[in-house]
Amino acid sequence: MSKDSDRKRKLAVKRFQKGESPSAICASIGKSRFWLYKWIKRFDPNDPDWCQDRSKRPISSPQRTSAEIEEIIKMVRMNLYNNDLFCGAQAIRWELEDMGVHPLPSERTINRILARNDLTHKRTGRYEPKGTPYPKLPSGRPNQTHQADLVGPRFLRGPIRFYSQNTIDVATGRGGVEPFPGKNSQNIINGFWSLWHRLGIPENLQVDNALYYHGSNRYPRGMGALIRLCLQLGIELWFIPLSEPWRNGVIEKFNDHYGQKFLNKITMTSFDELVAGSLAFEERHNSRYRYSKLGGKTPQMALINTNAKLSFPTQGEPPTHPLSKPEAGRYHLVRFIRSDLKLNIFGEIFPVAPEFQYEYVIATVDVKEQKLKIFLSQSQVDEFEYKLR
Repeated sequence: MSKDSDRKRKLAVKRFQKGESPSAICASIGKSRFWLYKWIKRFDPNDPDWCQDRSKRPISSPQRTSAEIEEIIKMVRMNLYNNDLFCGAQAIRWELEDMGVHPLPSERTINRILARNDLTHKRTGRYEPKGTPYPKLPSGRPNQTHQADLVGPRFLRGPIRFYSQNTIDVATGRGGVEPFPGKNSQNIINGFWSLWHRLGIPENLQVDNALYYHGSNRYPRGMGALIRLCLQLGIELWFIPLSEPWRNGVIEKFNDHYGQKFLNKITMTSFDELVAGSLAFEERHNSRYRYSKLGGKTPQMALINTNAKLSFPTQGEPPTHPLSKPEAGRYHLVRFIRSDLKLNIFGEIFPVAPEFQYEYVIATVDVKEQKLKIFLSQSQVDEFEYKLR
């Protein structure tokens, strides 16, 4: 192919030098005028290789990661690999951040450096995870564990902005969607209250670390509206690890279904239409959508087969924000301890012992005792005074 291209270039330039018109030359060989003039300009009678392709690589790469940082990335990767720890781009970036490396390369850049240095090979044999397994919540019976997530902001035609509080019962797959116009504390309370009237009250509720769920970064011990609501109803509220959204994978998958089968499929122009459509989608999902994990049953069929007795809120109207400060109960934060040995509780940092490095711990706030208790493998391993606001 290269020899044929060289021959065409030489012939085209020779025809031009003999006085043939550029349009005739280009038409006969199927090339553009730009192509022809490019090779006319490159013609050099003193260089026999003038017709060959040149490297398109730039002379300098100002955006390329420095050699020093590249060497650090290689060393960190090999150190993680040799210690049987996760050694992908994300794990390496965490280590670089802990080391104070600046500028901090992106995961994509780290992957390119690993590939360039042939450091992408996998471990031989089956990988055996080290340390404590992730403390996954039980979901063997209806309403034992709910996962929840706030979708939005989204927009109807108008435009009308809205959010949707989505929840799913992990055991049966029953989902609930509750739209509202803004993500203030009262709307969060109203959303969960309506969902629990339809799905029942869960024993455990798992959410991410969004501000509207935990309350305030300025006052991390202030107990936001959802924390207080759960404590009043005896619900164990769980916050997943920071930057690990896949821990809420069941609700994330439900959100995709909600977007594809409802939001992206139905045109709505008013909030009233959205409320009615959301309820119709919820009922359709729970009565018609069949899950392979349920043996082909719908969520409603799965619930009926368990003969479970569900608990519901005893009052019709939701409590009014601000809720009173609870005197008892617990809520939990699952955290992964990195090499800096810091436990992050909504922005407040607590030191932990070196033996907890690269382990998942459960930080439990005991409201009655005003204590922050640290658990590893279901055993309490540390404790801090934790006076709540």
